[in-house]
Amino acid sequence: MDKPEQPFADGIPHLSRSHFVVPDAAQLAVAQPFPHAPRFLILYGSLRARSFSRFLAYEAARLLEAMGGEVRIYDAHGLPLPDDTTADHPKVQELRALSVWSEGQVWVSPERHGTLTGVMKSQIDWLPLSEGSVRPTQGRTLAVMQVSGGSQSFNAVNSLRLLGRWMRMITIPNQSSVPMAYKEFDEAGRMRPGPLYERVVDVCEELMKFTLLTRERADFLVDRYSERKERAPERLQAVAADIGIGKP
Repeated sequence: MDKPEQPFADGIPHLSRSHFVVPDAAQLAVAQPFPHAPRFLILYGSLRARSFSRFLAYEAARLLEAMGGEVRIYDAHGLPLPDDTTADHPKVQELRALSVWSEGQVWVSPERHGTLTGVMKSQIDWLPLSEGSVRPTQGRTLAVMQVSGGSQSFNAVNSLRLLGRWMRMITIPNQSSVPMAYKEFDEAGRMRPGPLYERVVDVCEELMKFTLLTRERADFLVDRYSERKERAPERLQAVAADIGIGKP
């Protein structure tokens, strides 16, 4: 393999130097720690009266609260299908406000037909990548979990990971998949002790750690060269000219 002499001396001619920032460890320093408890939003993907994904969401909420977090759980009852109404619907506005409020999220879905449920996907689809200057999901941490009626599977959590990446979230490495969920929760909806419950504890502990690590630094961590270029006045003027804004 051809190995050129390094370091390279032929420059980077296509780079916009005015928008290029060399990451520096000093930029990760936190000048003023947030005074409030870490904030978590939990979404779950079932509307059933006896919902194992809701039970698992509640277990995650209990654990995050025990670790010092503040938790909100969104109830998807009454949320319309995406594009079936406008975004000013009260349930949509509630969901978006909670996402903006959050610093970390937990997504819990049943597995149905080999993937996440429509209820789960609808909630995520109502969250825009950006709304004006606000990005309701970008830079938030994310933990993914699933419940299954049969043997253990990871189809739903894999799909949730893909969505989390698309929504520009910091998805933690650990995850939880609970097979034969009807055996893992008692009549009161509490998860039975055992390795599967311990994995849920692991996931929540890891989510808390990543949230504490990133929440004050999220703006820096997700600041991108390409987006800095897009925000530049000359770039905005060029885009406006391309689409005819300001033309007589």
